[in-house]
Amino acid sequence: MTTLIESDEHKSLREAVSTFAKNHPRTLGTDNEHFWREAAKLGYIGVNLPEAYGGGGGGITELSLVLEEMGAAGNPLLMMIVSPAICGTVISRFGTEAQKQDWLPTLADGTRMMSFGITEPDAGSNSHRITTTARRDGTDWILTGRKVFISGVDISDATLIVGRTEDARTGKLKPCLFIVPRDTPGFERRRIEMELNAAEKQFELTLDDVRLPADALVGDEDAGLLQLFAGLNPERIMTAAFGIGMGRYALSRALDYARERTVWKTPIGAHQAIAHPLAQAHIDLELARLMMQKAAHLYDAGDDMGAGEAANMAKYAAGEACVKAVDQAVHTLGGNGLTREFGLAPLITASRVARIAPVSREMILNYVSHQTLGLPKSY
Repeated sequence: MTTLIESDEHKSLREAVSTFAKNHPRTLGTDNEHFWREAAKLGYIGVNLPEAYGGGGGGITELSLVLEEMGAAGNPLLMMIVSPAICGTVISRFGTEAQKQDWLPTLADGTRMMSFGITEPDAGSNSHRITTTARRDGTDWILTGRKVFISGVDISDATLIVGRTEDARTGKLKPCLFIVPRDTPGFERRRIEMELNAAEKQFELTLDDVRLPADALVGDEDAGLLQLFAGLNPERIMTAAFGIGMGRYALSRALDYARERTVWKTPIGAHQAIAHPLAQAHIDLELARLMMQKAAHLYDAGDDMGAGEAANMAKYAAGEACVKAVDQAVHTLGGNGLTREFGLAPLITASRVARIAPVSREMILNYVSHQTLGLPKSY
């Protein structure tokens, strides 16, 4: 059952992560390898992975809490969305015992990392247009295709690639997931230069007849969509946590400034033109967090259908709340909001990520229109 009040255990975890993250230099736009390792030693990176494989035995509820508090301290770790949340979850739920033994302990302790490759240059939001194909060659698989905007490939030991293979019964292409080690022949990457101040870089991938052994396939060849969405729902929930944390950080900086900055006789925070928009930003972030918590609880309870709806709504709400909070924070500081000293300006670009990725707000509105409200599709 979804609870509106956090347990004492979760409150303690939130407080511990907050203290830890605040005691480290900000990682946005800088190398965060040390912060990642230290967080992993404390069990934060693998808190959602099974205890039997070295994880914390929690779920997306706990992992999203960790990422939110890191973001609220100015130390978000983007790869937490990818490595433990998407890849770790998919392997935990559908991987073979050998894959679990190989990957989960090192994903949990932070010594290895995994990227996730689904986006393609010509597919956009339409996953049915994915053209990366996988074909059998004896017991091996041959992968061919391209991916774009794939995070952290240079620092990941492997990438979980979404390909499509032909259904023997219908002849239609269906999604399948493959673990592709970074140095596999034919697996090439090219960095995409971004106007985004983030430690994690973005890459375009080319798979040129990449040969993989049979055990590179994750899960059942005939259960692709189920396995795919087992990773996409946590991705949306964690993106919500990323946005909420960032929004909280920006809001806290604005509040500190509004309490101290005096132009006439009182601090500017005493004026409703400043106070009310900041209050609205706080309300929006709190509401987004409630939906994120609902989505995480549903997912951890095994309700994939319910979690899908809630995860999309949470990601939408968090993206909007994040952008508005950052915008209001910068506006509160005026010219200082654009200075390097106060560190808010990079968030103007970073906050857009929560609106755009991993799925645009328009596609979420489409999802709610069709799936929840029962309206007809336009496409």
